Amino acid sequence: MHTSILNILSTTKTRLQALGSHKRSESIGMQFEKRDFFSAVEGAKAEGLVSVIAEIKPASPGKVFRDILPATASRLAREIEQAGAIAISVLTEPGVFRGSLANLNAVRENVSLPILRKDFIIDRRQLDEVESDLVLLIAGILRKELITFVELTFEKGFEPLVEVHNRAELELALKTITRIIGINNRSLETLKIDLVTTEELAPLIREYDFNHGTRHLIISESGMNNAEDIRRVIQAGADAVLIGSKIMESDSVFVKTRELVQSFCWR
Repeated sequence: MHTSILNILSTTKTRLQALGSHKRSESIGMQFEKRDFFSAVEGAKAEGLVSVIAEIKPASPGKVFRDILPATASRLAREIEQAGAIAISVLTEPGVFRGSLANLNAVRENVSLPILRKDFIIDRRQLDEVESDLVLLIAGILRKELITFVELTFEKGFEPLVEVHNRAELELALKTITRIIGINNRSLETLKIDLVTTEELAPLIREYDFNHGTRHLIISESGMNNAEDIRRVIQAGADAVLIGSKIMESDSVFVKTRELVQSFCWR
């Protein structure tokens, strides 16, 4: 695993020490209403649009896009919604990615789209921190604990999005009850991006579903910069794309998101 990822995991463990045994599961379980991500994907397809999950991403390893406080996150989220995205991913990892739980809360309060919490979830207490419609679970990090975390995420009322980077991790994901699999084109080992990852793994998911009578939504993540990139992953089998850096580094979040949403026609 790349040293950048190991450093993030280390700081995440330090952050978890401050949580103690504090839990919010009661309030989340009683009041939370999950927004329908599946209908959003199908709705975009019916209109011939790309199902874009746009990401509010202040930074990535080695690069800062923009400072984002809750007020800015809310404004960007409204632009993303108006541009036709089907969901919004919000970084909550505060160190390298400079995200926050406050940003996620602000976004979810100001738009009606499904919200994905993107963080390094390694402890069940993190699932009590904040309400989000979807939660990212990284197979390559959770490994043997993945099944337990997927089940726990469902119990909390959230929808797990299990992220994989290779065939071994995909095999782990397919042993869980997740309904959504994200294929991250960025390697956990080298941080290099290659869309071939989606082209290799998406057909394996489709084959599994055909043989087992199941249906997984496939999200291609990282490395899509233009219409050609989006065409490649959709033709490989992706139902939706998650795009952060290209949107965050653009002059207009609205214009760039709209461009990506309209970049490929399903019809």
